[in-house]
Amino acid sequence: MAFRLSGACSRSLTTSISHRFLPLSSLRFLSSPSLNLPKLEPSNEADTLSQILLTHHNPFHCMESSIQLFHGISLSPFLLDQTLLRLQHSSKIALSFFLYSKSLPPPPSPLLSTGSYNLIIDIIGKVRQFDVVWQLILEMDQSNITPDSSTFMILIRRLIAAGLTRQAIRAYDDMGCFVTADNDSDGFSQNSSFCFCFLLDTLCKYGHVKVAVEIFNKRKSEFLVDSKMYTILISGWCKIGRIDKAERFLKEMVERGMEPNVVTYNVMLNGICRRASLHPDERFDRTIRNAEKLFDEMRQRGIEPDVTSFSIVLHVYSRAHKPELTLDKLKYMKEKGICPTVATYTSVMKCLCSCGRLEEAEKLLGEMVSDGISPSAATYNCFFKEYRGRKDVNGALNLYRKMKDDKLCELSLHTYNILLGMFMMLNRIDIVKEIWDDLKGSTAGPDLDSYTLLINGLCEKQQWREACQLFVEMIEKGILPQKVTFETLYKGLIQSNMLRTWRRVKKKLDEESITFGSEFQDYHLKPYRR
Repeated sequence: MAFRLSGACSRSLTTSISHRFLPLSSLRFLSSPSLNLPKLEPSNEADTLSQILLTHHNPFHCMESSIQLFHGISLSPFLLDQTLLRLQHSSKIALSFFLYSKSLPPPPSPLLSTGSYNLIIDIIGKVRQFDVVWQLILEMDQSNITPDSSTFMILIRRLIAAGLTRQAIRAYDDMGCFVTADNDSDGFSQNSSFCFCFLLDTLCKYGHVKVAVEIFNKRKSEFLVDSKMYTILISGWCKIGRIDKAERFLKEMVERGMEPNVVTYNVMLNGICRRASLHPDERFDRTIRNAEKLFDEMRQRGIEPDVTSFSIVLHVYSRAHKPELTLDKLKYMKEKGICPTVATYTSVMKCLCSCGRLEEAEKLLGEMVSDGISPSAATYNCFFKEYRGRKDVNGALNLYRKMKDDKLCELSLHTYNILLGMFMMLNRIDIVKEIWDDLKGSTAGPDLDSYTLLINGLCEKQQWREACQLFVEMIEKGILPQKVTFETLYKGLIQSNMLRTWRRVKKKLDEESITFGSEFQDYHLKPYRR
């Protein structure tokens, strides 16, 4: 099933709001400084090269045979990084391309940098090939390319995301052997509070709050403990719904002479509102009372609620499907001189769309643009979700094509996945193919969710040949299929009396998961499966 978005928008608006929507950009404690990773930038050469590699790669031939199709190639550090960014969901192809770039004769200026190594480490870590990650770090250390603190923070983040918390803590401890303040391009060392905060924050982000508290208690004597560390831990407890523990840490923080700031209170406010059940109305009223109580406490401490504070409460109104209260709160914010953000407007439009008031949502969208705020992909996702609920094929397709043709904003992976799921459910395979081709041609490219959604949909329709082709394709690209996808395909083929087909797929997967070209022979790659 060969299901390409050329001409992606030059404006990259990265705000994304899922069903766990958080209008809380100010709650990301580690926004500055950022990890040493190259950023996605417009590049026609990178677009073309990545598409050639994705389309013409052969898992059992070297990368050079594909690159020969790109006549007159002259790899530069910029082109290397931008191509890798476009291959981030195809880890095997990305690693093969990276290793090919290493094999080239050294140019006048170095082709590889710490940033490009960090990028491939992030891509490989995402598919849990941690032995290869360590090999790459050792390669850096043995060459003139020195690992920096970002290298290890990327590794730590990927280890924690895989549930390997103890290995992440060991990687944090090992960082001191490779990185010092003198040789770190980020200006940090293992002993800096920033790296320690990053470790705590990542543990909390992935729900390992008890591990974060344990390491905080063991090592806090090594650092000057500040409000940021406590705020991270408070956020962690709030994330897993333990408001009582969060309140205890807030109390301890105050007792130690550290004044909570607006971010600390926004974390608490988000914890109170985020998972609160809002139905029936008694529960909604209780949540609002608790939020107002926290607002009062903030003002007593001389802390004025900011746009994030109001956006959190506004989102409670939105979740409770109370459009009038949501619009009133938005109006109140403007009257108070608080400028709503794109996330604030999106929350209001989400409420209006979910209540079937599309005309008002469209009017608010125009008001948002006139106020100088550019809608994000998440803003348009509100409309797509409502079209999906109404099974409105024409409405969804018209908006999708308008976004693509007029370049209203860059479509997110979430947008593509919403549309793929919608049209697969409505059995509009022709439109699914159009969107899939656009997705494969975009800078984002299909990810695990995209493949999973499509394979499961094809299995439900008993289109086993297409499902098997996509399953093998994702393995070839280095995307780890979920266990449930594997089981769904297996059960479906067995129940359809297609045991021979399953054996052929299984043989192909066993070959592909172990070997992927001679360029990988020096790397300890494990089978690409969960």
